[in-house]
Amino acid sequence: MSGNPALAQLLRAPRLIPWRNWSGAQSCLPEARLAPQSLDELVQVIGQATGKVRPVGSAHSFSALVPTDGTLVSLGHFSGLLDHDPATLQAEFAAGTPMASMGAALKAVGQALPNMADIDYQTLAGAIATSTHGTGVGFGSYSSRVSGLQLVTASGEVLDCDSRRHPEVFAAARVSLGALGVATRIRLQNREAFRLRERQWIARTDELLEEVEKNTRENQHWEMLVITHSDYALSIALNETEDAPTAARDPASEGGNEFVSLIEKLDKYGSDFPAARRALLNSLRHVASFDERVDDSYAIFANVRNVRFNEMEYSVPAEQGPACLREILALIRERDLRTWFPIEYRYVKADDIPLSMFEGRDSCSISVHQHYSMDHHNFFAAIEPIFWKYAGRPHWGKLHTLNARTLQPLYPRWKDFTEVRQALDPTGKFLNAHLASILGVAH
Repeated sequence: MSGNPALAQLLRAPRLIPWRNWSGAQSCLPEARLAPQSLDELVQVIGQATGKVRPVGSAHSFSALVPTDGTLVSLGHFSGLLDHDPATLQAEFAAGTPMASMGAALKAVGQALPNMADIDYQTLAGAIATSTHGTGVGFGSYSSRVSGLQLVTASGEVLDCDSRRHPEVFAAARVSLGALGVATRIRLQNREAFRLRERQWIARTDELLEEVEKNTRENQHWEMLVITHSDYALSIALNETEDAPTAARDPASEGGNEFVSLIEKLDKYGSDFPAARRALLNSLRHVASFDERVDDSYAIFANVRNVRFNEMEYSVPAEQGPACLREILALIRERDLRTWFPIEYRYVKADDIPLSMFEGRDSCSISVHQHYSMDHHNFFAAIEPIFWKYAGRPHWGKLHTLNARTLQPLYPRWKDFTEVRQALDPTGKFLNAHLASILGVAH
């Protein structure tokens, strides 16, 4: 080894550890992967980093928010319930807390999140940064429930923000894409703990679209999973109840998982025969059965999702949802686009957060998926222009092809966010190539 200085230097070099997201579509080889154990350590890490810094949570974003060849900072040690107030029903969590662990912790102090997404794999900071949401015309995204947060900026300054302290930063940081700094603590406005009843049924997609107003009026949380290459959808309604919990059941049957598995099997054998496939998929309504279940809210909201996929989601004005979905389904049928994953169709209440997909308008969120082993590029490319036609705003954590030029007109308060970002991070320490593109900043 002494005779080969280059080899000796290579062997002494620190080992780089690759990073991949949940679906495997995003990856990077960062110079450093660090998990500070305290606020002081985090401040030191950010201050000493010479290249780009990107915070990372559960790696459940499909878009390229995380990849960097600089420093990845995990908040794995920033986890758990930190404080709660029984009078105001507010609770403060460390920002790296997995959403999956928050329900039980809140129940123990008599609280609950008013609404949740159907996947709880994300960390709290990641869910807030991307305006992740559930469904319900009366409910906003996770970000709309934030009443305060702590942020470590590029200069190492620690800002405690709410509507009174640093209000401009607070407004922007509720949906920040991780571009303003690293969140360490997040305070949420919650409600008292409660139980939900879940009811599922299969109906014709056209009928469900005709009955959107009825389904959203009569149910606190309603969504549907539209079965592509068929005429039917799985309709799911959740409503608050005081009934006792029902017996636990196999997680594979939750949230339509068992039903989705049936669809996957049929696709393997029927994709080359479109008419037969459609008939077989339509016939599933005769064999599928769904039991109602009652449980704590957090156990009903979130489902096990163990089939990996890639996802594109846009939110369109609520009143445009049915027309947008009909056009997508018509395109899939006309071109016989290869996919078998159901399309998720949900409603979200408007908010006042500059970069929220729901800023200023009640919205319908439509998500298209593709199994991780199948090429998603052509499928998403065919559908994405339909979302543009309806003034759709892309989910920040999911795949899309827009940049600052095309995004800015969709957000009336775009400048509010970019001015805060420029003030907090003038050198772009927290910007990777993807963020530089969507925010219009030289990288």
